[in-house]
Amino acid sequence: QENLVESGGGSVQAGDSLRLSCAASGYTLAKSAMAWFRQAPGKEREFVAAIAWFGDRTWYADSVKGRFAISGDSAKSTANLEMNDLKPEDTAVYYCATCGHLYYYDYTIPDAYDYWGQGTQVTVSS
Repeated sequence: QENLVESGGGSVQAGDSLRLSCAASGYTLAKSAMAWFRQAPGKEREFVAAIAWFGDRTWYADSVKGRFAISGDSAKSTANLEMNDLKPEDTAVYYCATCGHLYYYDYTIPDAYDYWGQGTQVTVSS
């Protein structure tokens, strides 16, 4: 069982920045990618950003491109999400996830990920 723990959430004003961190512990399986998803009240979980260890490739949702940056360390099984110029619509619970497949055809969908953290709340006020 791999455990994921997110940290760094909080309440901020529009235009502020936050940095989320995710660390895997327990049995850390070999993984090809880690990602961040978010879920706002009354909405479905949506993709935010992902990083694949092969070629250090990254993917972003259109809504966060240019504002958010994902980084990570495959050896330490950690992933960070730097969030800048936050907007009220970024308010959500943010979840970290890991992909245990050696390769997956689409890292922007929840099905690619095997383990999920409990989430950390991000609230952005206008």
